[in-house]
Amino acid sequence: MANTVIGSSIVVDGEISGEEPLVILGTVKGKVVAAGHVSVEAGATVEADIEGQNVTVGGKLTGNVTARERLELRPESKMIGNAKAPRIVVADGATFKGNVDMDV
Repeated sequence: MANTVIGSSIVVDGEISGEEPLVILGTVKGKVVAAGHVSVEAGATVEADIEGQNVTVGGKLTGNVTARERLELRPESKMIGNAKAPRIVVADGATFKGNVDMDV
């Protein structure tokens, strides 16, 4: 369970960083750096680079992702940007445009 949730009506413009898991339901523009899991839920819009232990994308993401363990693109996700992670899962139905780097 996430300790920090950005609600569906919230818009954040800037940098978010922290040690806790983060769930994004709203809109984030800028940069996200988390020590734990970052989850971009269905309906969320993110225009930011994301760094985290594990990153799950279910909404719209425009930006680069660096996951130290795993990146997962869910069936409803739309991602434009580069992905860097040792393990990457792209579900059937996900949309992805960018480069993949699994050499980490």
